[in-house]
Amino acid sequence: MKLGILATGITPDELLESYGSYAQMFIDLFDQAGETFEYAIFDVRDDNFPEAAEACDGWIITGSKFNVYQNLPWMQRLKQLILEIDRASLPMVGICFGHQIIAEAFGGRVDKYPGGWGVGLHRYQLTDAASSISTSISSDDGFTISAMHQDQVLDKPANADVIAESDFCAYAGLLYNDRILTLQAHPEFNLAYETDLVALRKGEPIPTETAEQGLETLRVASAQIDSVTVAGWMAEFLKQRQLA
Repeated sequence: MKLGILATGITPDELLESYGSYAQMFIDLFDQAGETFEYAIFDVRDDNFPEAAEACDGWIITGSKFNVYQNLPWMQRLKQLILEIDRASLPMVGICFGHQIIAEAFGGRVDKYPGGWGVGLHRYQLTDAASSISTSISSDDGFTISAMHQDQVLDKPANADVIAESDFCAYAGLLYNDRILTLQAHPEFNLAYETDLVALRKGEPIPTETAEQGLETLRVASAQIDSVTVAGWMAEFLKQRQLA
């Protein structure tokens, strides 16, 4: 399966050499989960777009430092591509910024969350609707992965079902037409990267107290992350929905 990665952002300069790009983080994560895809990376921030939705068998949209409501020209083009991918009945996964811009493409609303920043490890509960994503999922399950966001989907699109939620993030995971899966949090961020990123952003733009609370979730001896499990869910979702 050829997986297209639509890169909407890149790791901060201070961390890039140590951790690689966001696109590479997804490749590394799928490798850890034992998944072997062929990859094509498109840096859409630089207007590097695929020629057509059918250029790949499935798609991933990464996180970004940008806000979707900036509505920059490349974001407008990306939203059109999202709709083309949907019309082509191809599977897609959106993470953080990807989660948000897919929601906007389908008529949802994204803005700053009144409750502030979500950073560190966050726990999410799966809903009954999540059972269609993977054969290994039960609605009794939850998962813990890294969060790094101030914006959230505040009004979900009509065609989206909630598959993951928390007290902090009501629309933490959305499923569209059983072909598009999106998550607000970051399965591609490991504990080390999340720790360094929160420390780097402590004080500005993340308030010091919020950053310290997030860092504490990463410091505790019991800190565990379900990134590889979530990667397995995403991979199964993508593979089962690729066109024959």
